[in-house]
Amino acid sequence: MNGRTGRDGRTGQGGRRPRLVPARMSGRDVVRVGMTGLRARPTRVFLSALGIAIGIATMVAVIGISASSKEQLLHQLDTLGTNMLTAQPGRTLFGEDAKLPTSSVEMTRRIGPVTEASATGRTDASVRRTNYIDKANTSGIAVQATGADLLHTLDGSMRTGVWLDSATQRYPAVVLGAESARRLGVQKVGRQVWIGDRWFTVVGVLNPLPLAPEVDRSALVGWDAAARYLGFDGHPTTIYERSADTAVRDVRSVLPRTINPRNPEQVEVSRPSDALAAKAAAAGAFTNLLLGLGAVALLVGGVGVANTMVISVLERRREIGLRRSLGATRGQVRTQFLAESLLLSALGGVVGAVLGAAATFAFASYRGWPPVVPSWALFGGIGATLVIGTIAGIYPAARAARVSPTVALTTA
Repeated sequence: MNGRTGRDGRTGQGGRRPRLVPARMSGRDVVRVGMTGLRARPTRVFLSALGIAIGIATMVAVIGISASSKEQLLHQLDTLGTNMLTAQPGRTLFGEDAKLPTSSVEMTRRIGPVTEASATGRTDASVRRTNYIDKANTSGIAVQATGADLLHTLDGSMRTGVWLDSATQRYPAVVLGAESARRLGVQKVGRQVWIGDRWFTVVGVLNPLPLAPEVDRSALVGWDAAARYLGFDGHPTTIYERSADTAVRDVRSVLPRTINPRNPEQVEVSRPSDALAAKAAAAGAFTNLLLGLGAVALLVGGVGVANTMVISVLERRREIGLRRSLGATRGQVRTQFLAESLLLSALGGVVGAVLGAAATFAFASYRGWPPVVPSWALFGGIGATLVIGTIAGIYPAARAARVSPTVALTTA
């Protein structure tokens, strides 16, 4: 005898039997066994995966819609430009409202890097649909004087009609901002509105101006017409100027002293694009609540997975006992149930990511935004489901591994 044990189990030298080594499950075997366990309970698997899918879809959609909104704001900034500054009168040392000099626009245009400059001047008149409406009912619409170059300076466009030109700005003609037209219920040119103590003919309606929302709420008349018919004093209340992008900071520093050399502290300069940039930066602030709701839904889905796996262990005790009696180790049983939990969670995560991306594209297309779904949101969502699946499957897998084969086989 050679001291070795053959495959028939005979004992060799020393009477020692060889150590039996259980076969190892390959990755394909683990996946196959896990899928077999899931296919056996399709309804329960569907409901559990649905909970995971809802949580992931909510989180992906919230992040995607927020990113799409931010991209739209940044696109607006790129389109409108960030090189516009506005100057308005501040207050005097005595707390009274200051006034910009009547030559402010001409002085602004003399600054070297400035390429365009225009202004609006607020009047005391109110605009109403008819002269039968009380004068105090302004609907929040300001009547402002302006020049023919304002539309070009603001990079605006007409929804309908035409802008004021050298002829119409001397006569009772008015252009309505987008919001003022809505409030007055006037969307067509040729209609008349009551301004001051006379009728003005609507010659145009503007499209919204994101960098100048105050113009959206205004009725704009020519500079000369405002002085002739509305008692306008000629002092501008807002100056709009554009310069080269590289010179914005320099222009901003010299603009107050140029507009009002005697009292530069009475001139307030702002950059309208800063508001849009801040809005874009804060676009995700409101999403925290919705992300919290998505996290709660994901947690509920994880509890559903854990519940499904625990019940599966209770229902499959005979199966577990049979596998153990045929040589399956505790580790293999534990791996089987952990694989089922991961596959169940991964199924819900993938479906949820697809649904969330679809919802983002649908909503962004409806709003006319560029659809954006960050890749980190998709992969992060699926990764979160795998973590949830691992946590949810640890206890059921450990419980299944502890099942005694003899007890399991004798259980009805």
